[in-house]
Amino acid sequence: MSFDYGKYIRMEKMPFLWCPGCGIGIVAKALYKAFADLGWENNDIAMVSGIGCTSRVTGYTNCNTLHTTHGRALTFATGIKIARPDKHVVVMAGDGDILAIGGNHFIHSCRRNIDITVILNNNHIYGMTGGQYSPTTPQGAYAATAPYGNVDPCFDVVELSKAAGATYVARGTVANAVLLEKLIRNGLAHRGFSVIEVISNCHTQFGRRNRQPEAMQMINEIKERTVPLARAEKMQPEELYGKFVVGELYRANRPEYTEEYERMRKKALAKHQTKG
Repeated sequence: MSFDYGKYIRMEKMPFLWCPGCGIGIVAKALYKAFADLGWENNDIAMVSGIGCTSRVTGYTNCNTLHTTHGRALTFATGIKIARPDKHVVVMAGDGDILAIGGNHFIHSCRRNIDITVILNNNHIYGMTGGQYSPTTPQGAYAATAPYGNVDPCFDVVELSKAAGATYVARGTVANAVLLEKLIRNGLAHRGFSVIEVISNCHTQFGRRNRQPEAMQMINEIKERTVPLARAEKMQPEELYGKFVVGELYRANRPEYTEEYERMRKKALAKHQTKG
């Protein structure tokens, strides 16, 4: 179904800097479609990002935007949400930006259950800064800083998010934009901390070092490794090894942080006035 995604784009910033075939464009369009489906106006949205290829989505998006320092997007986003809880706060981030230097902020944002939606574009590498391995680079994969193969185990973004306290966790891929739009829309609408991991391609940095130098080659490989949640629930763990289970993987209801913070503020104010 067509929609006017141009409403959410700063056309004066075109053309974008992403490599031809980069999956980030698919992620951005899915996000804009979710905005349109929810009927959100440009000024209702505050989008924050750090540093990296994925973080450049913020610069191209026509809403209230903040491009911050490396790994610190969630700290700035938290401040915005506390100051303006009426705004829909979205963080665009890559796997390196949010899980490495920003990892501590990520787990505490999950723990607080603040009403922020994180779109985590996972292309398994640092794309913009030279192809270093990231916290999600698979063991054995090659990177600029792992010329003989990565030794470190990688994070499972879904399990990390759930364990840290996020109340909406989903995974989609750039190989299925329709499902991705739905997952992002549901995450945006959820009252609490939402994490949507997007398995994406970086054929320029990851692919060319790992025998997948073409965009469609990587996207088709992602598609082949994708397993819908309903089917995954009937499979054995060994059958799921190396697969991407997609869908809405976790949802819970817990008190939202800004609401709890406001209750605490009013309680403290009332106590202070009583003493006065």
